[in-house]
Amino acid sequence: MNPPTTAVLDPEPALAYDPTPAVRARGLTVDLGGKRILHGLTFDAPAGRITGLLGPSGCGKTTLMRCVVGVQQISAGTVGVLGEPSGAPALRSRVGYVTQAASVYTDLTVRDNVRYFAAIYGVSPRAADRALVDVDLADRAGQMVRTLSGGQRTRVSLACALLAAPELLVLDEPTVGLDPVLRRELWVRFHALAEAGTALLVSSHVMDEAGQCDNLLLMREGRIVAADTPAALRTQTGTQDLEEAFLLVIRDASPNGTTPDGAQEVAR
Repeated sequence: MNPPTTAVLDPEPALAYDPTPAVRARGLTVDLGGKRILHGLTFDAPAGRITGLLGPSGCGKTTLMRCVVGVQQISAGTVGVLGEPSGAPALRSRVGYVTQAASVYTDLTVRDNVRYFAAIYGVSPRAADRALVDVDLADRAGQMVRTLSGGQRTRVSLACALLAAPELLVLDEPTVGLDPVLRRELWVRFHALAEAGTALLVSSHVMDEAGQCDNLLLMREGRIVAADTPAALRTQTGTQDLEEAFLLVIRDASPNGTTPDGAQEVAR
């Protein structure tokens, strides 16, 4: 039996039928270079929740996120974001996007980068300085970005994305290269944003972050193989270990009932 090509995120009955989720994808399909990357994905990501997008490298997570922010050409299907088609001009100040590669100027200081984006968004320099405090970079404010580590550059990008107080924050592997203490602090920040009403779509290939999310979309080979809450996933698979739960879902979705080698990467 082939893996399912669609899945509907159904964390709670009230949210499953929310007429205006932060993100609504229906039949989302992407072909690149003659190869199908995303296979008719259908899901909702509600406002005020953290939706985790988990799966091994190369499963299509980044392509899906690019569709959500409107920078990826879609072959079929639709993606609605905050009631607008993805990529609509009206969304530019309502959606924040932090890519895997830090989107900052390496020949400027940390402070100058954040204040530059603050000026673009019409935000005060004081707010820019607060954003640096939020990502624990106040002590690096005068440092040139080119001298920062990869994780520190990611935090500069995150500070810039937070400036506009986006209604949807799309984060592509935001904790890669960060130490455990800072990872924990960032997740505290993400939960605070969600509690204030922001929708977050966060990708990761680290399963120990799955439990930090309100809802999960588990991906493999361009398909969503499970879409549920962490608690429901544990109940469905009969295990409290989300790593083991993911591997069981992958096994059940595989044509021959085995766990592919590539699935082990996301479970580590």
